[in-house]
Amino acid sequence: MTTRQAPRGGGWKGGQGKGGPGRGGPGKGGPGRGAPGWRPGGDDLDGPAVLYGWHPVSEALRNPKRQFIKLLATENAALRLTEEVGELRITPEIVKPGTITGLLGPEPVHQGLYLEAEPLEGPAFDALPDDAVLLALDQITDPHNVGAIVRTAAAFGVTAIVTTARHSPTVTGVLAKSASGGLEHVPFVVVRNLAEALIELGERGFTRVGLDSEAPETLDAVGPRTPLVVVLGAEGKGLRQRTRECCDVMARIPFRGAIQSLNVSNAAAITLYALMPRA
Repeated sequence: MTTRQAPRGGGWKGGQGKGGPGRGGPGKGGPGRGAPGWRPGGDDLDGPAVLYGWHPVSEALRNPKRQFIKLLATENAALRLTEEVGELRITPEIVKPGTITGLLGPEPVHQGLYLEAEPLEGPAFDALPDDAVLLALDQITDPHNVGAIVRTAAAFGVTAIVTTARHSPTVTGVLAKSASGGLEHVPFVVVRNLAEALIELGERGFTRVGLDSEAPETLDAVGPRTPLVVVLGAEGKGLRQRTRECCDVMARIPFRGAIQSLNVSNAAAITLYALMPRA
């Protein structure tokens, strides 16, 4: 799938973290790049997060942790922001819709809103709480899928999403639009090596559940528990062998119909519903 990258779209620039240059193991704050709007603690981003569309922009404006650079809005969109969000911490520059289209290209649906903001600080890997519920993404790179996963994670109150420095999406606006505001609520933790990160989580008592449509166990057999990390693989390829070896259990959704698989974001939603403890 080909997508258009928003201007200055915010790839990650490697940082040193606690491990120093070239030592970034999963618990050491290693360098990496990742989802738009988030950066590992202390790492520098080579550009601002670019957000467009009603939900990504309005949720960012509601987030007291966000620092803003520029807000472009059409007259109608600015009026709606004032009515629904309230007093804004940045004064919008009123523009014609074509001005935003000129920045983003003709495909993105911007709904008259374009925001440049500083990335949020994400937590360090070794600072994740011991009762966390995490999603780990094994080379899922499509920004639409990752964005939908972020939205699902925000709906279920997931603590954080763990992804790798390589093989992660870099298209800021597309992912943020698909996340529909979820980026403001679910931080990304970027690690150098997913297998090593899963091993460390296992040592901390996390149950590591890999999702596989052909796994012998069902989600019902696993049951709700914390701390938990649900490991999701890319559509088509699934989980890599090394990733599977670092899971405590491989589980499947017990389908009854003719189709035995789902989009990865839909599978994530069902899995979280089945495995997260009830409030």
